[in-house]
Amino acid sequence: MCRRIFSTCGVAAVRIVSGKMVLSFYLFTQQSLPACKPVLTPGWVIAIFLFMGVIFIPVGLVTLRASHCVIIHSMVVEIVDRYDIDCVPEPSRMDKVSYIQDDSIPKNCSRFMKVHKYMKAPIYIYYQLDNYYQNHRRYVKSRSDKQLLDGQKYHDTSSCQPVESNNNRPIVPCGLIAWSLFNDTFEFIREGAELKVNRKNIAWKSDRGHKFGKNVYPFNFQNGTLIGGGKLNPEIPLSDQEDLIVWMRTSALPSFRKLYGRIEKDLDVDDVVVVNLMNNYNTYSFGGKKKLVLSTSSWLGGKNDFLGHACVFVGCSSLTLAIIFMLLHVKYRRPYGDMSFLPWNRKSFSG
Repeated sequence: MCRRIFSTCGVAAVRIVSGKMVLSFYLFTQQSLPACKPVLTPGWVIAIFLFMGVIFIPVGLVTLRASHCVIIHSMVVEIVDRYDIDCVPEPSRMDKVSYIQDDSIPKNCSRFMKVHKYMKAPIYIYYQLDNYYQNHRRYVKSRSDKQLLDGQKYHDTSSCQPVESNNNRPIVPCGLIAWSLFNDTFEFIREGAELKVNRKNIAWKSDRGHKFGKNVYPFNFQNGTLIGGGKLNPEIPLSDQEDLIVWMRTSALPSFRKLYGRIEKDLDVDDVVVVNLMNNYNTYSFGGKKKLVLSTSSWLGGKNDFLGHACVFVGCSSLTLAIIFMLLHVKYRRPYGDMSFLPWNRKSFSG
C-alpha cells in the first residue's frame, strides 16, 4: 500500500515538474517571460556616454604609462635591430634569394646592440617578422592538431596539404606551418663573456601539456627536396620542442613577434652586446623583414601602445557623442511619449 502511495506521488511530482517546464518553454518561445525593458531616454544615453568617457580615458592613460614605465623606477626598454639586409654580403645584395638558398655560403653574421638605458632582468628576446601573413587561410589550415597530439596513430592528415607526406611516408609534424619553422639562431656576448639564454618555458603551458604529445617524435621531417625552415631533433618529443610550439601559434597580423628566450642578467647603461647570429631564414623571396628585439616588461607586458590608444580613442569618442547629444537635446527638446513626432504621423499631418 505504501509503495503504491509513493509511486503515485512520484508520478504526480514528475508531471507537475514537466508541466512547469513545458509552460516555461512556451513562455520563453512566445517572449512572455518577465523582462526588463529599459527606455533609453536622452538623459540616460548622455549619462552612459559620459560614464564611458570618464572610465576609458583614465584607463587608457594608465595603460600607456604602464606600457612605457614600470613602477619600480625603471623604464620598459626596447632595443630593436633589423638585420636581414646588413647580414647579406655586399656582392650578394642584388640577388638575396639566391644567397639565402645557397647552402655552400656561410650565413653567420655579427651585430652590435648598445644599451642606452638600464635593463633589469629578465630581458626577453624576440624575433620580429614583418610582411609575413601567418593568417593566410591556406597556411592556417595546413596543420593537424590530432597528429600533433597522437603522432602516427592518427592517419587522416589531408588538412596538411601540400606538406602531408614524403616518399609515401607520413611527415610528423605535417603542414605548412611546421614546415616553415623559423630557424635563425642567436648567441649573445658581453665583455667577452657569453650571456646565457634561457629557452625553457617560452611556450604556453597549456600548449605544451595539452596540444603536443609527450610521446610524439618528429618523423620524416624536412627530408623532401624542398626544405622550408628549421629542422627538429627526432629524439626530442614535440611537447619539449618549444621553438615549434611558439611558432605553431600563428599570428593574426602581418607584423608579429615571437619569444626566443630570456637573458636572466641585468644590462647596464652603455653595455655593448655582441650578437652572433645565423641568417638562415628566407624572407627575401616575399619582401619580408627580420628584426631582433631585446625588451624588458611591466605588469602589463612589453611595450605596446595599442591598448592604451584604443581606450583613449573610445573614451574621447564617447565624450564627444555625449556633448553632441546634449546639445541636440537642449536645442530640440520635446516631451516624452508625444505620438505626433512619429514619422508616419508627421507625414499625415503634413499631408
